[in-house]
Amino acid sequence: MSKIIEGLRYSESHEWVKVEGDLAVIGVSDFAQAEMGDITYVDLPSEGDEVEAGEEFGALESVKASSELYSPVSGTVEAVNDELEGAPEKVNEDAYAAWIIKVRMSDPSELDALMDAAAYAEIAK
Repeated sequence: MSKIIEGLRYSESHEWVKVEGDLAVIGVSDFAQAEMGDITYVDLPSEGDEVEAGEEFGALESVKASSELYSPVSGTVEAVNDELEGAPEKVNEDAYAAWIIKVRMSDPSELDALMDAAAYAEIAK
């Protein structure tokens, strides 16, 4: 059983969001990293890039597959987790500590379309 953390929001494409004011801290769920296997590369956007809810912003690559990352919210990338470039395995070690990007949200109401932990648990089986 994958770890699902209460208080986060989740997308159907298995990204999680932690809200910090008008910043959305985004990563991939424990379920997603477990499905992918050993992550070997994280394709990151650049700071200042614009992202749109539901649109691709990067990718994860593993020995098994490549998987696009989709932004759960729209806004501007304020920070990227550069540690993942040299240590992509951090996503496997703790998917919730290894955030990928931080986005300054342009429309916080988009969070309403995301699932809470209980709803996400229903699809992450």
